[in-house]
Amino acid sequence: MDEGAESTAAFDVERIRAQFPILKRKVHGKPLIYFDNAATTQKPQMVIDALRRYYESENANVHRGVHTLSQEATAAYELAREKVARFINAEHARQIVFTRGTTEGINLIAASYGRKFLKAGDEIVLSAMEHHSNIVPWQMLAEEIGAKIRVIPMNDRGELLMEEFDRLLNDRTKIVSIVHLSNSLGTVNPIRQIIAKAHARGAVVVVDGAQWVAHAPLDVRELDADFYAFSGHKLYGPTGIGVLYAKAKLLEEMPPYQGGGDMISSVTFEKTTYAAVPHKFEAGTPHVAGAIGLGAAIDFVNSIGLPNIARHEQELLEHGTRLLSEIPGVRIIGTAREKAGVISFIVQDPPLAALDVGMRLDAEGIAVRTGHHCCQPVMDRVKIAATARASFAMYNTKAEIEQLAASLRRIVAAESAKPRPQERIHAVSDLEGLQYPSPAAPSPQAAADELIETFDFLQTWEQRYELLNDLGEELPAMPEELKTESNLVHGCQSIVHLFARKRPNTPDTIDFLASSNAIIVRGLVALLLRVYSGQSAKAILAFDDKSFIQRLGLDKNTTMFRRTGLEGMIKRIRAEAKRLTNQ
Repeated sequence: MDEGAESTAAFDVERIRAQFPILKRKVHGKPLIYFDNAATTQKPQMVIDALRRYYESENANVHRGVHTLSQEATAAYELAREKVARFINAEHARQIVFTRGTTEGINLIAASYGRKFLKAGDEIVLSAMEHHSNIVPWQMLAEEIGAKIRVIPMNDRGELLMEEFDRLLNDRTKIVSIVHLSNSLGTVNPIRQIIAKAHARGAVVVVDGAQWVAHAPLDVRELDADFYAFSGHKLYGPTGIGVLYAKAKLLEEMPPYQGGGDMISSVTFEKTTYAAVPHKFEAGTPHVAGAIGLGAAIDFVNSIGLPNIARHEQELLEHGTRLLSEIPGVRIIGTAREKAGVISFIVQDPPLAALDVGMRLDAEGIAVRTGHHCCQPVMDRVKIAATARASFAMYNTKAEIEQLAASLRRIVAAESAKPRPQERIHAVSDLEGLQYPSPAAPSPQAAADELIETFDFLQTWEQRYELLNDLGEELPAMPEELKTESNLVHGCQSIVHLFARKRPNTPDTIDFLASSNAIIVRGLVALLLRVYSGQSAKAILAFDDKSFIQRLGLDKNTTMFRRTGLEGMIKRIRAEAKRLTNQ
C-alpha cells in the first residue's frame, strides 16, 4: 500500500475486514462484533507486521547510536513523524511531538504552556462534554496558579450553546480547550468557529482530537488550531503512542515538560541547555515501535481514504440511529445535528442498567462500552448514571448493526416479561421492621468458605454469572426512602446504595441493606452481604477481603472487578462497621 494514496475504488468493507485478524475470532462461540472503537480500534495486519519487523530486525535506541541498527531505527522513527505531519497537514515535522496519547498531550500543554503563560485570575474555557482528560489537567493548573475554569453549556441534544460561549469569552480568557468529536455523545463541535472566536479575544485553543482523526480528514493549518492532540490506538495504531501538534512559535516558547536524556543539547552541573523542538519535549527513550506502528497505521488509513471512511461510517451511523430509535424502551443519548461514529443509548423501559445491557450483548458476541465513558459531567447533565455505547469503524457493517438491534430487542423483550422491580418494593416507614439479610454462617470466614466452595464447583464464568443473578433476586428489598445521597456508594459505574445499622439489643452486630440498579451488581452486593451482614464489627474488620475476592476468582475478570466497584463496596462496608462501633 503506497503512503498517501487514497483509494478511488468502491468502498469494499469485506476486503478491509480481511486485513484485521482479530475480526476472525469468536466470543462465547459467536462471531465477534466489535463496536468499542471509541475506546480503541483494532489493528490491521500491516500495523502488526510493522511492529514485528521492528522488533525482529531493527530494534535499537534512536538518535544517539552510530551503529547500523540505531541509524535504521532513527530513520524509521523520524519517518513516522513526517507521516504524521503530512497526515494532518502540519507545516513542519518539528511541530509533531510524540506522546503516550491524548491525555499526556493535554497534560503537557497544561504543565508547560499553562504554567508559563497563565496567572491568577486568568480563565480557561472548557465545554460541558469534555473527557476527564480535558478537565482534570486544567483543574490542577487552575488550583495551582489561581486561574478559573469556565464551562460552555450544552442543550438536551448534546450541542454546545454558542451564544453562551460568546458571553464567556473576555479579556481574561487565555485558553479554550475543546473536544472535536465527543466520545460520549458523538457530537461534532464547530471547531473552526470556536477557534476563530477564541483567537479574536487573544486566547489560544487546544483541541482534543482523539475521536476525530480516524473518522474524517484533518487539516490543522486550515483549522488554525494552536494545539491538537490525538492517540495512535484510536487510529488503528499501537497503544502507548500519541501526537501533540502545536504551532512552532508556541513550542519554541514553552519550557520542557520533563527532564532527562534526549531532550538536552548539553548538560553540566551548572547549567543545561535544551534540544530543539520537538525533541525538547521527548525526554528519555521514546516509544520507537509505537511511532513506527502509527506510521504504518497512517499508511493503511491513507490507502483506504478518509473521505471514503467518513462516508461509510456516516451510513452506519444513520442506519444504527434509525434501527435503535425504533426499539421501544431504548433512548439514544446525544442527538446533535452534527454527529459522527457514536451511538450512546440506555434501556429505560423497562429500566435496565447499562452494565447489564453490555454484559448481555457480550454474551451475543457484541462488544460495546458501558459506563460514564470518562465523561461524568455529561452523565450529570442528562441525569443518568451511564450509557451503553456503540462506536463504529471502517470495518463495521450494516449487518452487524442489524444484529445489535435484534439483540437489543430480545433483551428488552426478556426484561419486559419479568416482574417489575417496583412491584416488589414497598417504601417502609418503620425502619426497625425491615428485613435484613441473615448471616450465611457464624463468621465472615465461614460464610466466605461456603461461597468459595460453591464457586469452585461452577467451572465457567457464565455459570457463576447465573448464580450471582439468583443471589441478586433473593436480596431483600431496600425501601426507596433509604436510597439517599448519603447511602450512595461512590466509585461504582452503576447506582449502588448501602445502609447499615447496629442491631437492636446486640449493638456489636451490624446489619446491612443494599441495592443496585444493575442486575449483576445486585448479585455481587448479595454475595457481600452473605459474608458481612449480621456479623460483629470486630469480625467484619478482621476478615481478609482481598484473599476472599482472589479465592472466589472475581479478580481474574479484571474488567468486571473494576466496573462493579466491588472494592469500593467492601471499603464502604468496613467504614460503616467502624463508624457504628467507633473502632
